[in-house]
Amino acid sequence: GPYQVLFRNMTAGVLPATDSTAAVNHSTAARHVDMRSDTVTQPTASMRQAMANAQVGDDVFGDDPTVKALERRVAEMLGKEAGLFVPSGTMGNLLAVGSHCSGRGEEVICGKDSHMFYYEQGGAASLMGVLLHTVTNQPDGSLDLDEVAKSIKPDDPHFAAAKVLALENTHNRMGGTVLSVEYMEKAGAFCK
Repeated sequence: GPYQVLFRNMTAGVLPATDSTAAVNHSTAARHVDMRSDTVTQPTASMRQAMANAQVGDDVFGDDPTVKALERRVAEMLGKEAGLFVPSGTMGNLLAVGSHCSGRGEEVICGKDSHMFYYEQGGAASLMGVLLHTVTNQPDGSLDLDEVAKSIKPDDPHFAAAKVLALENTHNRMGGTVLSVEYMEKAGAFCK
């Protein structure tokens, strides 16, 4: 098919093109999508045009109509009450940690190759007082849930309490691998 998702040295699969997609691209040639990081993605000409023509307002006063529309649209798509736009994944990760961990001395379990652990300068610890407890990532970016279970400390006031299992999807250091819906559901069930 015309859309082939490529990750560093591996092919994740082929996504079929719709008739409308083929018409927009005016081509049936393969389109490569690099999923390693949001910072390696380059906007298309139409994306740049949309940015140039976007209505803007002041984000501090909450009157940017384009951002407000984006937040509403994504909230609706995900079945959530509201959305919040942040300009980087690091900011999003910090907000997630801060909203799910109530305070100092709690911990997030994440992969040793996760962006949160490897690239974010210890922000969870320095800004939120939350520890990152790492387990080994599998080659596909997932975490072995048996290893995660073993890493959870007993309920004891001497130990940091695990409050969050952080999964990276797509996974930067694993070449942009995508975690399957089945794995995400299994991890979600594990956390309950």
